[in-house]
Amino acid sequence: MDEGLREQLLAMARHDLDVRTRLADDGSLFEGYHPEMQAVHDANATALDAIIAERGWPSVALAGTDGEEAAWLVAQHAIGQPGFQRRCLALLEAAAARDEAPGWQPAYLADRIRSLEGRPQLYGTQFDWDEKGLMSPLPIEAPDEVDARRAAIGLAPLAETTAKHRRNAAAETRPADLARRKREMHEWAVRTGWRSPAAP
Repeated sequence: MDEGLREQLLAMARHDLDVRTRLADDGSLFEGYHPEMQAVHDANATALDAIIAERGWPSVALAGTDGEEAAWLVAQHAIGQPGFQRRCLALLEAAAARDEAPGWQPAYLADRIRSLEGRPQLYGTQFDWDEKGLMSPLPIEAPDEVDARRAAIGLAPLAETTAKHRRNAAAETRPADLARRKREMHEWAVRTGWRSPAAP
């Protein structure tokens, strides 16, 4: 294991989560994609991309369990980088197939990419406020089969996860205008290259 690489990845993830916590605490995190949060995500993505170019995906053997998970978190949060996230998904899927990363990681990233593209997710890992003001899963493909897909990669039933998300969301500031939030998210996805202008 490369301890220096592990520490670098852990520091990137800590910085990401520290900034998120600070912005969440003052309420500014939930009004669009906060510029400071985006700057952290983009800088971390650039650093991870350089690591991947030199070393490949930071597997558990290379970076330790927590270092590899930190790399996944950086990839998962790099929502302003469509090409980078898609490359990371292919690498994570290959690593999971070799038992060098847990199967839930490519599942989360695949769901995030699908949701950003405006497509239904597979595992129900991506949540947002719904029209009733509840934290709910974004649309899911073949929802009757979602718990079987989740079980296959070691995730709890969706109902349990939904209840947990709603408990956690109780401490967050709900957007005042949910319709505007949805419209602005779509416009951002178009500008960023995730969707075509005609996509819903």
